Amino acid sequence: MAYMDGYVLAIPEGNKEAYRKMAEKVAPIFTECGALRVMEGWGDDVPRGKLTDFYMATKAEEGETIVFSWVLWPDKATRDAGWAKLMQDERMQPDGESPFDGKRMFWGGFEPILDTGEAK
Repeated sequence: MAYMDGYVLAIPEGNKEAYRKMAEKVAPIFTECGALRVMEGWGDDVPRGKLTDFYMATKAEEGETIVFSWVLWPDKATRDAGWAKLMQDERMQPDGESPFDGKRMFWGGFEPILDTGEAK
């Protein structure tokens, strides 16, 4: 069964292109390390909640939007080995200033319990 990593972060709206370029740079490195798929989602319809929401979870500031991203791996063992390689790869280092505040990012690994297949 596949395994997936998900992460959520707040990014200043003006940094959309810088983030897209950064993601475009590192996505092939993920696939070199065993990932099957990398998806980056720029917040388009992210409602604000009363008790909790993505904005509260990331401590998003005025003028920031939410990015929701995930990486699909063939299995957890490949993911664990892949992350070990990724953390050692110099290409994963930012080119200059990061387009987001990594201290407000959160992530986790997930074992799928339902998969209806790839969207077409």
